[in-house]
Amino acid sequence: MLPAGAAALALTLSACGGGTSGGGGGTGFITSSDGIATVKKGERADAPDLSGKTIDGEQLDVASAYNGKIVVVNVWGSWCSPCRAEASNLVKVSEDLEGQGVRFVGINTRDTSTAPARAFEDEYKVTYPSLYDPTGKLMLRFEKGTLNPQAIPSTLVIDREGKVAARSLQALSESKLRKMIDPILAEK
Repeated sequence: MLPAGAAALALTLSACGGGTSGGGGGTGFITSSDGIATVKKGERADAPDLSGKTIDGEQLDVASAYNGKIVVVNVWGSWCSPCRAEASNLVKVSEDLEGQGVRFVGINTRDTSTAPARAFEDEYKVTYPSLYDPTGKLMLRFEKGTLNPQAIPSTLVIDREGKVAARSLQALSESKLRKMIDPILAEK
């Protein structure tokens, strides 16, 4: 029983998935002490094609649907406790910033069907769409060495030019989420 409890605690402390933080190493991004990695404008990599079916069965192509907008992409699973902890923060900020040209998109992963994902969205009153990616194929589209999502939850900010500007590999408070988005929102 004790080893099982220790394993559960280790998983909780490391979020719901593997990943590393850190920065530099010639990759062009820097991770601050609060766990938010950023890339200077002009050094950012293009976001990959993020398209497919949503958990509601609709087709979504993020680049064409939100061209010229800032897009916050949150990778989550209904089974993930840190994802549950941050869900209301994401919803609040998405509603607050919608009028400023910021759109949110989820990527639901590792759920074996859409039913638990839809129940999660109903429970937390999520109003933005989520792509359904049970095997993690969308995450693999990010180039190695960029701000690719490596853990669940992960949150990315894609700038108005379709480039990955910031990433966090942890559940975000409302203030950390705003701290991540505000510099990109201020860019002209």
